[in-house]
Amino acid sequence: MPDYHDDLRLAHVLADAADAATMDRFKALDLKVETKPDMTPVSEADKAAEELIRGHLQRARPRDAILGEEFGVEGTGPRRWVIDPIDGTKNYVRGVPVWATLISLMVATEGGYEPVVGVVSAPALGRRWWAAKGGGAYTGRSLSSATRLRVSDVGHVGDASFAYSSITGWEEQGRLDGFLDLSRAVWRTRAYGDFWPYMMVAEGSVDMCAEPELSLWDMAAVAVVVQEAGGDFTGLDGRPGPHSGNAAASNGILHEELLGYLNQRY
Repeated sequence: MPDYHDDLRLAHVLADAADAATMDRFKALDLKVETKPDMTPVSEADKAAEELIRGHLQRARPRDAILGEEFGVEGTGPRRWVIDPIDGTKNYVRGVPVWATLISLMVATEGGYEPVVGVVSAPALGRRWWAAKGGGAYTGRSLSSATRLRVSDVGHVGDASFAYSSITGWEEQGRLDGFLDLSRAVWRTRAYGDFWPYMMVAEGSVDMCAEPELSLWDMAAVAVVVQEAGGDFTGLDGRPGPHSGNAAASNGILHEELLGYLNQRY
């Protein structure tokens, strides 16, 4: 299996640079915010963080392609860095500390691109999570000061904690009844939102989570962290990885039941 340790170290360097830039503008009274064509917000900090990461990558990995939320695809080849400069921009612009920079390396395989490195850095929470394929998943302050992650061993839906972002997307896709049935069946539900539920699944503090509509940059980094922590990360269609336009993550034991509820049709 290829060794991605150098790429993981670079991803940490990129996250350090992004953290400094995003924290510098967090809660700034003069922060400029625009509305994109899809009606989602983008701040000057989103753009600045992505430009910063792109600049570092162009110097350190000039042959690699880059896909970012704000500036699209640049380059071609079997290796592609996927960046979400601020996952949780709506939180960021309102001063809510639940947002993170997501950095992933994806490599071409026979079945398409696969995430092999993921770093999720949430500086306002003082947290960072990361993983490399075959090397396990970790959380901590640095590569040298880290705790290995492991998903929970909860085996019954009635004992499970289920996390999500919002209800409206499930309703729009005709999946609301299944979503509500699952919410009633589990022990606990919480709408933590964005990257955080996936990191909680990886830590074992949440047992499953799902979202009905996502982009690749929302999922690539968190997918490899969940998988390396021993969990399952698929689309709602059951396809492994971050390629289905939506996501379901679990400790693995509960995954088929999670998909069963969310694919109910009435």
